[in-house]
Amino acid sequence: MALSTAFTEMFGTEHPIALAPMGGSAGGALTAAVSNGGGLGLLGAGNGDRDWLAHELPIVAKGTEKPWGVGFLTWAIDVGAVERVLEWGPSAVMLSFGDPSPLTEHVRASGAALILQVTDLEEARQAVDLGADVIVAQGTEGGGHGARRGRSTLPFVPIVVDLAAPVPVLAAGGVADGRGVAAALALGAAGALIGTRFQATAESLVDPSITKAIIEGRGEDTERSRVLDIARGSRWPAKYTARTLNHPYLDRWRGREAELAADPRARQAYQDGVTRGDLPALPVWAGEAIDLIDDLPSATDLVGALAAQAEEALSRAGRR
Repeated sequence: MALSTAFTEMFGTEHPIALAPMGGSAGGALTAAVSNGGGLGLLGAGNGDRDWLAHELPIVAKGTEKPWGVGFLTWAIDVGAVERVLEWGPSAVMLSFGDPSPLTEHVRASGAALILQVTDLEEARQAVDLGADVIVAQGTEGGGHGARRGRSTLPFVPIVVDLAAPVPVLAAGGVADGRGVAAALALGAAGALIGTRFQATAESLVDPSITKAIIEGRGEDTERSRVLDIARGSRWPAKYTARTLNHPYLDRWRGREAELAADPRARQAYQDGVTRGDLPALPVWAGEAIDLIDDLPSATDLVGALAAQAEEALSRAGRR
């Protein structure tokens, strides 16, 4: 049973699976590997750092002849960053977290598909009004940043599917195996955008210590918070919290975010702890489905395995 959807037809991919454009993880090698496996790889361009993009874009461009794209943090970039990436001819540009309206026409004029990630219904309505080619509905189970007052993937995705029709929707948040992909399709989505599972792959850019933490981690060890963004001096908007694995600073400052933000000595202590090696250099962004991750495969092989699992799950459900 081939999993053909509006998403696979739009991009000519074999499977309804896309790589979440995770900053610091989804580099050129991982992006190319996912595309070569039959999904849609999305490079994690983050804030559009010139040097990083200059290194990673050639890797993905040379690494695959299949469709690939780039994802940005909308609040952190300008038109120039988008235009520099568009020169490489990506099949899609994904914009997440913030008002995408100043950037959408630049993407559309290039011929690239416009993918907009949404975390609440207000953002979903805006994405429809802006003419998104694909909408990603992100639930709160996902790793990394998401809406502080968002909804879980299970109820959120079908609401966005109904609101956005006929625009194809990808489900994101808490999908880490083929059963999750099957569930996304059952909810009416045209596929799944997957993050944490692809961090634990051979091509991911993350440090081995982070890979180890993901493989050994449990969903109950994750939580959403702004503590680590405040401690790190990150400019992330307060609307978006981040789901991470346990961290010493979470235990120390949980529920005291305003106090931490007002205490420069506490923030300096965080930086000093990182310098000494007492604290991890980076948070471990991880979703609630982390329990399902127990190996380190090639991302190319993983895409096919996820699709096969999804097909089996849907077939098994049909037989029942």
